[in-house]
Amino acid sequence: MTEDTPADDSTADASTDDSDRRAVILVSGGMDSATAVYEAIDRGYDPYLLHTSYGQETEAKERECAEALAAEIDAPDFLHVETGHLAAIGASSLTDDGIAVADADPDSDEIPTSYVPFRNANLLSMAVSYAEANDCEAVFIGAHSEDFSGYPDCRPAFFDAFQALIDAGTKPDTEIDLVAPFVEWSKTDIAERGLDLGVPYDLTWSCYRDDAPACGTCDACAFRLEAFQNCGVRDPIDYAERPDYA
Repeated sequence: MTEDTPADDSTADASTDDSDRRAVILVSGGMDSATAVYEAIDRGYDPYLLHTSYGQETEAKERECAEALAAEIDAPDFLHVETGHLAAIGASSLTDDGIAVADADPDSDEIPTSYVPFRNANLLSMAVSYAEANDCEAVFIGAHSEDFSGYPDCRPAFFDAFQALIDAGTKPDTEIDLVAPFVEWSKTDIAERGLDLGVPYDLTWSCYRDDAPACGTCDACAFRLEAFQNCGVRDPIDYAERPDYA
């Protein structure tokens, strides 16, 4: 399911009590996935967090933030997976030292160099395995509309297709909903929702380029700063510079 609606309780295993509904949430260490964690909790799920280090430029900082979030919410389980195949494949500024992380260009219609080829299919495959092994009813991902304008594996059509893959490729008695609660939302919408939910954004990291301070000028920093500026709230993490994107 990709629409912004709670998972239908009728999909739950009859043997699973409503108080023990579980969901795997893909956590990158960033603000979107942190908000997805709090969204899943608000919908009544116990959060099982999955973080993957795949050779990305800021993987140590991202893991640190993901682990801090897991501790903050006292997550029932936190799984960290290290994989090198996306870095070995390369072709992304996040994983290939030969490609520079570009400054933000909000007017560009090109797929950005930060696109990691078919990354979400790789990450979601691990998340579904983790979910099926732990009797989870849903997998949450924090992708949103400003992502799918540049990343083909963040489009609603991709998530619809992946739901069909889940249905076809898991055990007959397994029912797992793929939930992208923010797929039609802007980054500003996500920030507003997260602020309402009390998401600890000081424990998150979005910068593609640096571990600390955040650069303030890459795509991820620009979208994040713009969202906080639109909300009239100061982003709590440190930046080398804070351009006005609002």
